[in-house]
Amino acid sequence: MSKKLIVSAALLLWSCTFAEAKTYREIFGREAELPAELKTLVESLDYKQGIVDLPLAHAKLNIPAEFYFLNQADTARVLTQLWGNPPAAAEGSLGMIFPVKYAPESSDSWGSVIDYVDDGYVSDIDAQATDFDALLTELKQAAIEGNLQREKDGYDPITLVGWASPPFYEKSAHTLHWARDLLFGKDANSPHTLNYSLRILGREGILELNFVAGLEQLPEIKASIPSMTKIATFDSGKAYTDFRDGDKLAAYGMAGLIAAGAGAKIAAKVGFLAIALAFLKKGGVILLIAGGAIVRFAKGLFGQKTPPSA
Repeated sequence: MSKKLIVSAALLLWSCTFAEAKTYREIFGREAELPAELKTLVESLDYKQGIVDLPLAHAKLNIPAEFYFLNQADTARVLTQLWGNPPAAAEGSLGMIFPVKYAPESSDSWGSVIDYVDDGYVSDIDAQATDFDALLTELKQAAIEGNLQREKDGYDPITLVGWASPPFYEKSAHTLHWARDLLFGKDANSPHTLNYSLRILGREGILELNFVAGLEQLPEIKASIPSMTKIATFDSGKAYTDFRDGDKLAAYGMAGLIAAGAGAKIAAKVGFLAIALAFLKKGGVILLIAGGAIVRFAKGLFGQKTPPSA
């Protein structure tokens, strides 16, 4: 894990120049091998490495050579046009980080959607005292209760199978990450879905990284976490350690941050169970490349509603 999250702006400026847009060929060393429409899409994206400013989050990202960044508009194009998710999947995002080993159209690609929630300072006083096994039990029960209403509304149930990776708080870096193993529908043999979350705490809010990946990619995601926890730095005076008495306090601590999953802002908007998965592994691009007209929309929060039985 990273030794320290907060680094000086001077060090960032010394280590990496401010990001400039790069082409598909510059990032991947080849032309995109896709049908014309999709080729135009992926080659028109602004791939960025280096320092990216996130003014709404009072932070900067230092994108190293093993990753690339897409801005808010390009993130929406990837999530909706390329990966087949509905528009709600991209609402409010500040951008997205991808591993450079995968082009966005690759069936193996994954990425982390970036959001910021200005709920205030989240106290970490309960981090060591929280019983995450007990919290998991409570979350499972909440999912069961929530499914009663979901099914009444014509939606598939969501089963919280367990932790794909248990919650871990790195106090020195003020970062919290965890992963849920989720199952959609009533077929126990259906593929499981990964819901991996990373939270970087600041003085006035939380920088959220929500990974869009399949459960089979868990080892890759976990391997990326040390780099991801070091990829962001808050602006001067906005870091977690800059907290002063009288600052705005979040209405929840570590346990509440995990329970909400996507943050209190989304929790208030769509309800507890719906936020269990803000983003799902994409799949539409594979079908589009194959020439099919079907786009597999994400389930759960973005699931297709089925008519209730008579």
